[in-house]
Amino acid sequence: MDHRHLGRSGLKVSEIAYGNWITHGSQVEEDAALACVRAALDEGITSFDTADVYAGTRAEEVLGRALQGVRRESVEIFTKVYWPTGPGPNDRGLSRKHIMESAHASLRRLRTDYLDLYQAHRYDHETPLEETLRAFDDLVRQGKVLYVGVSEWRAEEIASALRIADQMGFDRIVSNQPQYNMIWRVIETEVAPLCEREGLGQIVWSPVAQGVLTGKYSPGGTPPERSRATDPSGSGFISGYLNDDLLSRVQNLRPLAEQAGLTLAQLAVAWVLQNRAVSAAIIGATRPEQVRENVRASGVKLETPLLRKIDETLEGRIVRDPAETASPPHRP
Repeated sequence: MDHRHLGRSGLKVSEIAYGNWITHGSQVEEDAALACVRAALDEGITSFDTADVYAGTRAEEVLGRALQGVRRESVEIFTKVYWPTGPGPNDRGLSRKHIMESAHASLRRLRTDYLDLYQAHRYDHETPLEETLRAFDDLVRQGKVLYVGVSEWRAEEIASALRIADQMGFDRIVSNQPQYNMIWRVIETEVAPLCEREGLGQIVWSPVAQGVLTGKYSPGGTPPERSRATDPSGSGFISGYLNDDLLSRVQNLRPLAEQAGLTLAQLAVAWVLQNRAVSAAIIGATRPEQVRENVRASGVKLETPLLRKIDETLEGRIVRDPAETASPPHRP
C-alpha cells in the first residue's frame, strides 16, 4: 500500500482509505463489517473514514469496536460533523455547541482520545464561518483533533475559510472530501485547482460510482441482490447513474481494464489516483474480498493513451458541472 501526504500537511495517509458509509451498522451485519476492517488492515490500509450521521451514529460505534486492539498510532481515523444526530435544534450544523458536543460523542463512539482528521460534512449557511473555524481550532489546541478538513464545500467556501484562518491565526483546513470518479468530475473545474494552490488534499469518495464502475449493473438488467441499488439506504444516491447508455459505456471499459491487467473496479480506483490532487480514494465494502480486490489499484500507473481511451469511451456522460445532470448522486 502506497501512502501520500494529505495535501501539504505532514500527515501521511494510505492512498486507498476504507470508508463505512451505508455498510457499517446498516447494510451488513457487524461480523461482516469487522471482517472487512480486518481485511483492510491486512492489506495495508491505515486510513479509516466515517461520520457521526452514518447509520444514525452506529457506524462510528462499529468502527470503534473494529479498531480495538490496533496500535492507535498506526491508523488515521477520520470522521465528520454537520448532519442531524438528534431531534433538537442544536443537534445539527456547524455551531460551536454542535461541533464540541459532536466531537466528544464521536470520540466516545470511536473509543479514542483524539481524531486524526475532523471534517465539516457540509457548509453551514446559518452559522458564522468564524465561529465554526474557532471551534475547530479549539479542538486542535485541546489535542482532541490533529487536522481539520471539509467535505463537499464549494471553491469559494474553501477560499473564505482559508482567508479567515490566516487572518485569525487558526489552523488551516488541510483537506476536502468530494465525490470524484471517471464520470463525476465536478471538482476539476474550480475546487481541485484552488486546493492544489493552497495545499489541500482531496480525499475522494465514490471512486467506483456507487459500484456502477465495477460493471455489476448491466444495461436493461435487474440490479443484483444486496447491492446499493436495492438497499433503501443507498438506492437514492445511485439512481442518477443507472441508465442504459451509461451502463453500456461502462461495459465498453472492460477491454481497457483487461489490457491493463485490472478489473473494472481496480481501473476505476487507479484512475482516481492518477490525479496528483488526490491524497486518498475511499473504498467501501460488504465483503473482505472486495477490499482485497480494490487495494490492487494502489501504486498502479495508467499510461496516457489508456486515459485518453477511457475519456473517449465515456464521452457525453462525463459530468463537469452539476447543472449538466438533473439528478446528481450525492450522499450525506
